[in-house]
Amino acid sequence: MSPSTSRLTVAQALVRFLAAQYTERDGVRHRLIAGTWGIFGHGNVAGIGQALLEYGDVMPYHQGRNEQAMVHAAVGHARQLDRLSAQAVTTSIGPGATNLVTGAALATVNRVPVLLLPGDYFAGHAADPLLQQLEHPVEADVSVNDTMRPVSRYFDRVTRPEQLIPTALHAMRVLADPAETGAVTLALPQDVQAEAYDWPEEFFADRIWRVRRPAPDAEELADAARAVRAARRPLIVAGGGVHHSAAEDALAALVDATGIPVASTQAGKGSLRHDHPADVGGVGHTGTAVADDLARTADLVIGVGTRYTDFTTASGTLFQRAGVRFVNLNIAAFDAHKLAAATLVCDARTGLAALTDALAGHRVEASYETEYRAGKQRWEQVVEAAFRAGDEHAVPTQTQVLGALDAVVGDDDVVINAAGSLPGDLHKLWRARSRRQYHLEYGYSCMGYEIPAAIGVQQAAPDVAVWALVGDGTYLMNPTEIVTAVQDGLPVNLVLVQNHGYASIGGLSEETGGERFGTAYRFRAADGTFTGAPLPVDLAANAASLGMDVLRAKTVGELRGALAAARASDRPTCVYVETDPAPSAPPAEAWWDVPVAEVASREAAVAARTRYDRQVTGRRRYL
Repeated sequence: MSPSTSRLTVAQALVRFLAAQYTERDGVRHRLIAGTWGIFGHGNVAGIGQALLEYGDVMPYHQGRNEQAMVHAAVGHARQLDRLSAQAVTTSIGPGATNLVTGAALATVNRVPVLLLPGDYFAGHAADPLLQQLEHPVEADVSVNDTMRPVSRYFDRVTRPEQLIPTALHAMRVLADPAETGAVTLALPQDVQAEAYDWPEEFFADRIWRVRRPAPDAEELADAARAVRAARRPLIVAGGGVHHSAAEDALAALVDATGIPVASTQAGKGSLRHDHPADVGGVGHTGTAVADDLARTADLVIGVGTRYTDFTTASGTLFQRAGVRFVNLNIAAFDAHKLAAATLVCDARTGLAALTDALAGHRVEASYETEYRAGKQRWEQVVEAAFRAGDEHAVPTQTQVLGALDAVVGDDDVVINAAGSLPGDLHKLWRARSRRQYHLEYGYSCMGYEIPAAIGVQQAAPDVAVWALVGDGTYLMNPTEIVTAVQDGLPVNLVLVQNHGYASIGGLSEETGGERFGTAYRFRAADGTFTGAPLPVDLAANAASLGMDVLRAKTVGELRGALAAARASDRPTCVYVETDPAPSAPPAEAWWDVPVAEVASREAAVAARTRYDRQVTGRRRYL
């Protein structure tokens, strides 16, 4: 008997297939592709566009305004749901497709799944060259979509209908694999999208992709336990893998049993609640004084789900104790082997539970616990001082903005940020109260991520208050998805901080001898430099023109009231505040390597190079 088939276009078959894919972890099932974002043009309007219209009952469609922003929204959605559910993004060919590159890089760097479906040129070359085609003189099969190859975890171009079956299965495998996931790109020539084929009905059957929790190797576990027992000053560095694995309770159980303190990366912050006695806050260049002091003197560093970026390691200068060793628990062997570590290649929750059992009866010395708890209390005083506002009628500093927000948010609210000076302030000062409250995209630190990501998070968690924190520089990069929030009635909250320029890079420029060149949003002065009056732009009016309710706050007191009103609103709401431009956060507790000009005629650069040469001598290699 011949198998049952359905005659559909390639695009229709793909949409039907995606609607039948599920992940399952710990017995709980999730839609793998929960919906599709799309902006249509000649590369996808008659293919994927028609298919989404045809199968709108099984595949939700979300209308975006910017291709990069659609990817950011999908990333926010997937991260909120522990990477167990993702979204697809479809675009036309040409600029629509190349606008995906930045979002794809962000997803892959952060190990977050997103399915990208850009249109492509005619596979059959019937019309050649066509509108927006890149003509390569010696490689006729190259298109602009090939720019997606280095930023995708899996890439294929579907040039024949029957090719879709194995390609789609490979794509789902990568999206659902916690060790391999990232951006997956299926380039779809527009003629192939519309081509019909007799598809086996089995292709459209519900398919479950089980997300495994691999256990640690017994010998690796025994080695790790021996290393912990032998250590006198162990420190756990918690990364984003703790959240992705939902391993927070397992981490707390290990810490409660052993007394080992926990410092967190940007992605791992909130792995322990801020009020847990062993939570010592952020680590690295933007870390707390107590966490960085512990890191410098640690004899064993236990990395859990971290990639050890340069911000975490202070560009290789942080872990300074002679003979310091590393044990890395990570589901990805690539990350587990970093810093010449002993490895535990396994799921974070499973591995932490196994390590807790293997360390039964072991606890760090009481004097060590007393030391780091006292350091935590001292840092809490620093936080309180940064958040405190002595005059309710004064223009707030940036850290006072965070203090006002800290007083308003609920335990389960989500606070989103990615770029500018806010990530450093937040990593040092924010007191995370739940596992998903602190949502920092700092793997790629992409300006323009926050607003669309807030939309994706709000879609994933409709009953949660979501806050996007942006500076004026970031806002100007990508405000377009405000329209989407208004259209879909998503009550995201935007805190728009106006400080008239790139505050973070301005500070870095000053530190490295660049004298804040090109970092202020000001008119040109008579000498041609950007040192005139601030530009008379009204970003609050812009947000209002896109459909947001806007609350302007000029003082600390007004800010508190505006934030409370925004949280109570069921509409997309922007709280706009101009801040005192003077730095208000504690200085960096560790170095970050940004090379300085080796020769220069300007005094600022010469002095910066002297400081750089002194700092770089502290870099370590771990063998």
